Amino acid sequence: MDLSALVPADIGRNVAMAICAIAFVSGTARGFSGFGSALIFMPLASSIADPRLVAALLLIIDFVAAAPLLPDAWRKADRRATAIMALGSLIGVPIGTYFLTRLEPVTTRWIISAFVAALLVLLLSGWRYRGKEHTAISVGIGGLSGFCSGLAQTGGPPIVGYWLGRPIASVVARANIVLFFGASDLFSAISYAATGLITMDAIRLSLVVGPVYGIGVWFGASLFGKASEALFRAICYALIAAAVLVGLPLLDGVLR
Repeated sequence: MDLSALVPADIGRNVAMAICAIAFVSGTARGFSGFGSALIFMPLASSIADPRLVAALLLIIDFVAAAPLLPDAWRKADRRATAIMALGSLIGVPIGTYFLTRLEPVTTRWIISAFVAALLVLLLSGWRYRGKEHTAISVGIGGLSGFCSGLAQTGGPPIVGYWLGRPIASVVARANIVLFFGASDLFSAISYAATGLITMDAIRLSLVVGPVYGIGVWFGASLFGKASEALFRAICYALIAAAVLVGLPLLDGVLR
C-alpha cells in the first residue's frame, strides 16, 4: 500500500513525517511514565496541522493503544467512584468539543498552549487532592478533565492529581484512571463523531501515525526499570515545556 495515499492532501508528506516523529516522542513518554503524550503531542502537532484534525487523530491512536488495558482495569477499579467521576466527563466533553469546533485554529492553539502550560505547573507542583471524598468534587474534577479532553485531549493531570492523592491502593488508583479515560475517550469519540471531527482524513492518517505511536509506547515501556524514573520524568517535563514554547502561534514567523 502506498502510505502517501493515506495522508490528507492539505497535510503533505513532510508534515505527516513530522507528526509521526512527534507521535513517537509522545508515545515514548506515555509508555515510560504513563502520562505526557497529549501534553507533548497537541501543542507541537497543532502548530503544523489543524488542531481539530490533530485532536481527532490523537483520540483514535491513543484509544486503540489503551484499549487492551481496559479489561484488567474493569476488574481492579472502584467502579462506583469511577462512574461518578465519569458523569462529570460526560458533561465536560461536549462543552470542550463545542469550543474546538467553533474557535479559529489559531485561537485554539493559544488555548492549548495555555492549558498545557497550566497543567505542566500542576504536574511540577506535585499537587494531590487529600481532602474528603465528595460527589460534587468528583463530578467537578471529572468535568474539568472532560472539558480538557473535548477541547484538546489533555484531560490527564486533574484526574491523576486527584486519584493518586486518595488513600487507596496504587493498583486501584491506576485502574480507576485507566477505566475513567476509557469512558472519557468513548464520550469524546461520540462527541467528535456527532460534530464531524472524526473524518476519513483523521482515520486514514491514524493508520500512518498510529503504528509509530505504538512503537513509541512500546519503546518507552521497555525503558521502564532500566532508566532513572526521576531523570526520565524531568526529560518529559522539559519536552512538555519545549512543546508549549514551540507551539506558540507567536513564533510562527520564526520557526515555521
